[in-house]
Amino acid sequence: MTTAVDTVSWAGPVDLPLSGELDVQAACGLMHVHGRRFGRPTRLGLDYASITAAELADLGAAAVSLARARGLMLRAATTSVAQAALLAVSQYLAAATVVERFEPGGPPFVSADGVAFELEALDAEVWRRFWVSLGAPVPAIAQAWRPFLHRFATATCPLPPDLTAATARTPIDVLENVARTTGMTLVRVSGRVIDDLPAFHLTALGSPAPLPPAGSALPAQRGDQAPGELPLSGLVVVESCRRVQGPMAGHLLRMLGATVVRVEPPGGDPARGVPPMAGDTSARFLALNHGKSTVEIDLATVAGRLDLHDLLARADVFLHNWAPGKAEAWALRPADVARVRPGIVHAHASGWGDALGPNPPLGTDFVVQAHAGVPPSLMTVVDVFGGLVAAHGIVEGLLRRHRTGRGQSVASSLLSAASRLNARARGRCAAPLTVPVCTDLAALALDPRFARALHRVPCAVPLPPWEFLR
Repeated sequence: MTTAVDTVSWAGPVDLPLSGELDVQAACGLMHVHGRRFGRPTRLGLDYASITAAELADLGAAAVSLARARGLMLRAATTSVAQAALLAVSQYLAAATVVERFEPGGPPFVSADGVAFELEALDAEVWRRFWVSLGAPVPAIAQAWRPFLHRFATATCPLPPDLTAATARTPIDVLENVARTTGMTLVRVSGRVIDDLPAFHLTALGSPAPLPPAGSALPAQRGDQAPGELPLSGLVVVESCRRVQGPMAGHLLRMLGATVVRVEPPGGDPARGVPPMAGDTSARFLALNHGKSTVEIDLATVAGRLDLHDLLARADVFLHNWAPGKAEAWALRPADVARVRPGIVHAHASGWGDALGPNPPLGTDFVVQAHAGVPPSLMTVVDVFGGLVAAHGIVEGLLRRHRTGRGQSVASSLLSAASRLNARARGRCAAPLTVPVCTDLAALALDPRFARALHRVPCAVPLPPWEFLR
């Protein structure tokens, strides 16, 4: 019996008459979220739902292969373009539990000589220094910080005209020099589309050995895991991740059946308190972390890292998205972790991988979009797809571990995910989709079904990305 994804349909279990990419983008909320910066629903610059569905199908097929290798009687996985779209907008759907007002606007910025670029800063003081150096008024700088910081969550970033005017009167070489001296990350929007990087790298760890036993005595998993055996049932993932890419990977592994244990700093991940709230926890945080168990550990201390060792000694996968150099500083590189747990799959979901050297700029969604030539969006299109790529690499690592008896190191990045997005958009990756792509925007605009569907999106409930056939 060969591994298969039996069908990749347009609608799957979504009860709407969908027959093309633009139908799905409109009905499942992609146009709505992407269009916030423009003040109207707007199609994305690539067939994002279809591309994401193709990656989901590949991940589902790999998971079925792993299940069979483990003796689980699964025949195939099915998914749909609509399920992929709902996964991509799950954070935004979760945030629709409260009323939010979104003003249009946002980068990329443009210099005096017409060069488009993106900025990134995670520190308000870096933000202030950069704009003060350009002569922008302090009230405008302060007003802009919050929408800039939260653009990942809102998909829009209205900025005061004083800021865009400051960049528009300054040549790009001056802007780059100011960025260097103030600590701001500035990345030009590339004219070259990067589509030739491998999605992930797998490297064997240690010598062949019996497969480690499944984890035991770990925190109980909560949530809505589907009944019955799933491809990763009985496997344990320890996740130490922030933001979107890493938590999305863990989210997918949990939906494939793994028990996922999040390691958070004392007091919990700060993202838990970011509005809008669902009870006492951020709705957006819950969209990616619901059903995971949580252990608070201070990894900056020796005692905390020993506590992590105790968790890893009963785990099958260790997933982190730490900044460059952190794993080395904490002695938690792949070889270090393999000594604690022989046969483990060690996964690092980074921003840039090793493509830009040991000291790369901040590796977040929008600057990676700019560098890689992805059609720009203030939706977290690369973060979400990066989580898919990381999860795919982990499942392939688990499958290789099963076949060879050796632990595996899995390295993926937002840049590699952006490259794979571009490759699929340009037809350079084999895609298992068996459905035609609809590109008739005029026909879509005239069809009232999807105008009505857009208004129903905030009430939609995200569906599991796959159904597994026995």
